[in-house]
Amino acid sequence: MSFMPHARHRRLCAAVLSVILLSACGAAAQGLPAASPASLGLSQERLDRLSKAMQGYIDAQRDAGIVTIVVRQGKVAQLAAYGRRDAEANAPMKTDTIFRIASMSKAITSVGIMMLMEEGKLLLKDPVSKYIPAFKKTTVMVPPPAGAVAGSPVSVVPAKREITIRDLLTHTAGIGYGSGPAEAQYKAANVFGFYFADKAEPVAAVIDRLAALPFDAQPGEKFVYGYNSDILGVVIEKISGMSLDEFFRTRIFQPLKMADSSFFLPLDKRDRLAAVYSLVDGKLQRAPNPGLGQGDYVDGPRMCYSGGAGVLSTASDYARFLQMLVNGGELDGVRLLSPKTVELMTQNHAGDLFNEGKYGFGLGFEILETPGKAGQIGSPGVFSWGGAYHTVYWADPREKLVAVLMTQLLPSDGSDLNDKFRVLVYQSIVGPPLRYGPLVSNKVAAAAHK
Repeated sequence: MSFMPHARHRRLCAAVLSVILLSACGAAAQGLPAASPASLGLSQERLDRLSKAMQGYIDAQRDAGIVTIVVRQGKVAQLAAYGRRDAEANAPMKTDTIFRIASMSKAITSVGIMMLMEEGKLLLKDPVSKYIPAFKKTTVMVPPPAGAVAGSPVSVVPAKREITIRDLLTHTAGIGYGSGPAEAQYKAANVFGFYFADKAEPVAAVIDRLAALPFDAQPGEKFVYGYNSDILGVVIEKISGMSLDEFFRTRIFQPLKMADSSFFLPLDKRDRLAAVYSLVDGKLQRAPNPGLGQGDYVDGPRMCYSGGAGVLSTASDYARFLQMLVNGGELDGVRLLSPKTVELMTQNHAGDLFNEGKYGFGLGFEILETPGKAGQIGSPGVFSWGGAYHTVYWADPREKLVAVLMTQLLPSDGSDLNDKFRVLVYQSIVGPPLRYGPLVSNKVAAAAHK
């Protein structure tokens, strides 16, 4: 056997090592193929800035643990874990760690609704009362007129019209999370805040009680963030005849190979759930066990399926879900939605009602229409949202880009982690995806074939 010249040997070894590392990354990513950053038009040197910054949050004790994934052209360019899944147990964060994704659940519920629409089982203009009769007649709080004496009572009036499915998808139904003048009524009805995991009753029972409470605004007149997706989850249950858990599992998670996504944690995955931390006055501390802290996702009642904030998932699973949308409703030969339906979902349906018109709002997520107007890096058409535990995602169809950051930080006390993540992902783009194959970069591939 003859020996290769030293330089050529190094180049070939580098190519082989690249294939091995990327193949391992792909396996961890639940089947999404991996690729070298250079082959996808990304700079490895610039992606290293992302890794350095994420580690910086850990080192500065501004976060306990983070997982990031960056996908372009349907291939994983970066998948990394930083810090600890559980700092007190000294358990390292891993790329397959499971997180409470809270309001990132909303996009999944929106997809479920649109699937039923495509099956001819509902229309966006349908009144919600067609599926949940308790919403036939709703009421709205009206604040005292300008100049009224401080402490004047809030009046309650009938809604001007019925709430529609589209109102719920766009958060323009006027329904909040219970805070405000009627807070005492919401708390008395045990309908307050986004957290449902501790409720020992079906979600439909909670939503029936919600329908009797006064809402924050008239349908279609204001963007109010609240229980809209939870109501839609009940609509899915009523139409499909399944629990929301069964619908998500059989119609979305299993077809998309989202093997680690669920409403409550399987007991054999207990050691993969990230602990929750709080950043208060700049100091990191473990969140308490009850309620919004470590929560009831393992040992709780496991009865109430919140389409607004109840799902657990991994960075890789959620990237698969987003890739399906970027692909126009299809992934790995499985089609959940048509391209025209995805196009409808990613248009601005809220006019100037959301965020002072700086952004649009589609059927379940924020829409970046004009980056300059929003002051946000990205492309027109980016759709994005986040969760209460400081998780965040966005998808950029123009750049064929998906990015997800998972962490468990509540409250996050003004953390700029998510904004920095977005900038650091976009600054790594240096060109379009290149023409060589998915497993090695142009430079390594060319060197290996000399």
